[in-house]
Amino acid sequence: MGEFTSLMARDGHEFQAYLAAPPAKTRGGIVVIQEIFGVNRHIRAVTDGFAQEGYTAIAPALFDRVRRGIELGYSPPEVAEGRGYAQQLNPEQTLKDLAAAIAVVKHAGRVGTVGYCFGGAQSYRAACLLPIECAVVYYGRVQDAGTPPRCPVLYHFGSADQSIPPQAVDHIKALHPGGTFYVYEGAGHGFNCDLRAAYDPSAAALARERTLQFLERHLQRNDRDGPDEVADNASA
Repeated sequence: MGEFTSLMARDGHEFQAYLAAPPAKTRGGIVVIQEIFGVNRHIRAVTDGFAQEGYTAIAPALFDRVRRGIELGYSPPEVAEGRGYAQQLNPEQTLKDLAAAIAVVKHAGRVGTVGYCFGGAQSYRAACLLPIECAVVYYGRVQDAGTPPRCPVLYHFGSADQSIPPQAVDHIKALHPGGTFYVYEGAGHGFNCDLRAAYDPSAAALARERTLQFLERHLQRNDRDGPDEVADNASA
């Protein structure tokens, strides 16, 4: 459905991004932020899925800063390779690439970010440091960005995620007490990806439903809308 296009960050770095347009009038823009596996088949499918819901969606290839055309699977060696690429990225340069992607879809209206794992942490940073209306974090190991989020943030975590255990989620709640948190009982890390062994169909479906409701609420609202909802800290 979508296709790759070239973008340029403000520092002159040229990189690829997967861009998908909605079939009818756009409802806003979404920047889909990759896992450590690059803009692979799964991330492209996620981007296409948001486009089908009416959004102009784009997935920037953040690893192009290190090596172009990265598209990995989920075997242990590929996990190690992806982590290596992520560790080589400069956080400030990554923000520049995300800002370029935001600029591309801004014509569609309000813009939000949705990130997964590594991308979830970047989605949080975008909420803190970039001009977006909302952000969604799927099982991202969030770190203090030096300033709190400037917009509403929705968080999805799995109760059986060994890489982000309950105490790590509590730390993130302390960083952002105003966030909306959901913890999915029995779900592990990567529960949204249908190409991974950790895929949890029921958790993925519920998280998607909540994500779409959140995006609609914050990207479709008008200037007469009231204040944001009170945070909902729940398990599911």
